[in-house]
Amino acid sequence: MKILITGNMGYIGPCVVGHLRSCYPDAELIGFDTGYFAGCLTSNGIFPECRVNIQHFADVRNISQNLLRTVDAVVHLAGISNDPMGKAFEGVTLDINYKASIKLAKMAKQAGVKAFVFASSCSMYGAAGGQAKTEDSELNPLTAYAKSKVYTERDLEPLAGNGFTVTSLRFSTACGMSDRLRLDLVLNDFVAAAIASKQIKILSDGTPWRPLININDMARAIDWAIGRKAVDGRNFLAVNIGSNSWNYQIKDLAEAVAGIIPGTEVSINKDAEPDKRSYSVDFSLFEQVAPNHQPEHDLATTVNELKNGLESMRFNDENFRNSRFMRLKVLNHLRENNMLTESLQWA
Repeated sequence: MKILITGNMGYIGPCVVGHLRSCYPDAELIGFDTGYFAGCLTSNGIFPECRVNIQHFADVRNISQNLLRTVDAVVHLAGISNDPMGKAFEGVTLDINYKASIKLAKMAKQAGVKAFVFASSCSMYGAAGGQAKTEDSELNPLTAYAKSKVYTERDLEPLAGNGFTVTSLRFSTACGMSDRLRLDLVLNDFVAAAIASKQIKILSDGTPWRPLININDMARAIDWAIGRKAVDGRNFLAVNIGSNSWNYQIKDLAEAVAGIIPGTEVSINKDAEPDKRSYSVDFSLFEQVAPNHQPEHDLATTVNELKNGLESMRFNDENFRNSRFMRLKVLNHLRENNMLTESLQWA
């Protein structure tokens, strides 16, 4: 088997590559990444990319058709990966997350690729009051990042068929330890704050709902999607990825972290503007179609995993929200030093 993984040098990529290497020891794994965050290593262990057979450094907007020859599956992780970056680089977000994704999928189908796995997001539900959202619920994307996922899903669906299976994995908010850790994710942020200062300061009013998923369980879902047959759903399948037990209000999530890390105090910004990005999600379809690839990590395990990882790094930066652990800070640093153009091409 030959698998191309785009965006393999980000937060989730090292975990996905490690999992696929374990599941398919004889597979040819090909990494493809522009390298924005290549230097954001948080592990003293092996260089994560040693697990791929070949690593390409290039922009997904300029991927070559030749690279897709004899590839069996594409795992498409590459993208501008959160709301702050999407807001700062709105046009680029649509170019990379949406237009380049559809171009890649078309090229993959033409090249004879059998499976295309797209890393989508539950954020497309946006301001979602009432019952937990299913795959048939109305989409209400509020940000450039969320809109890019909606547009991509819309244009991927008609490409599926004739031996080309497309799976759009609507991931919950990622969390957990990584060889390239991000702290601009809600649970990771809370654990880092608890470790560095023993204080979790919630910047919103604490009421929004978020579903979460450990990155190791994201990797398990990707493994399922690579091998799924059309009979598991359809040639195109969009599916919420997570667990019904991992839907949390932000304030309850903070209190849970404080309960696991002794001495941590939680404060809420009562004057904050309401965060409209609030969605509880139903994962029944994922339970039905992938019973052997359900999430295995719980909240306590994930918090302790992060705690142990941060402590092993001797992490104590109370100002981490202005550090390289925040992906927007990394991009801004590269831009300020004229290493990236306005369109986020290497200068």
